[in-house]
Amino acid sequence: MRNKKRRKKWILFLIFIFFFFIASASFSFAQPQIPIPKIGLTLEEANNPQEVVSTIEILFILTILALAPSILIMMTCFTRIIIVLSFLRKALATQTTPPNQVLIGLALFLTFYIMAPVGAEINQNAIQPYLSGEISQETALENAMDPIRNFMFKYTREKDLALFLEISESEKPEKLEDIPSKSLIPAFIISELKTGFQIGFILFIPFIIIDMVVASTLMSMGMMMLPPVMISLPFKILLFIMVDGWNLIIRSLITGFH
Repeated sequence: MRNKKRRKKWILFLIFIFFFFIASASFSFAQPQIPIPKIGLTLEEANNPQEVVSTIEILFILTILALAPSILIMMTCFTRIIIVLSFLRKALATQTTPPNQVLIGLALFLTFYIMAPVGAEINQNAIQPYLSGEISQETALENAMDPIRNFMFKYTREKDLALFLEISESEKPEKLEDIPSKSLIPAFIISELKTGFQIGFILFIPFIIIDMVVASTLMSMGMMMLPPVMISLPFKILLFIMVDGWNLIIRSLITGFH
């Protein structure tokens, strides 16, 4: 009897909710609808030099926004971090675990953490003086580029830098300020690629040893049809957990930039 009463109560409650939504819907249709705004873009001829300059500035800002991902990836520590994390996943042989979204998100937040002093220097010497009207736009761009160049100079190999200076047939610079950014940026990128591959090679060594031990053990036991990867994977994960691998790798990546 109690179950029947509960069912009746639930049925009445659902009927009440159903009619309530019908009444609210009819009331909303009866009321005047809120107009939806229309967004439009108009192109008109510039009538004075000031409007031309404003148009060029807008196009310049849009170009910078389009190139922002490349600037973030190529002129910061993001390249080394994502390469090391990718090598780590390959060494563990966990296929898509962690997924790409997690690796890229971790690399981005580590990049923000490592590049925070550079961003603070740019804000202090370029952005804030420009917003307050103390310096011009050209001076602000130069002041913003100086901390980034100093960061890249720290982790760029002289051999890579000499390569691009030789290819561009530039004169031998007497000081770092004379080196153009068009040679510094690609030299920094290939230096980071080499460093990332070196760290990845070191990461592979302990996991390869586990694969070799497991494969030789299975061969000696005559278990030819059993894939060694299935047996070695739990041992790899166990080793990585026991040594607190994530802490060691992130610590080494951060300390490598300080």
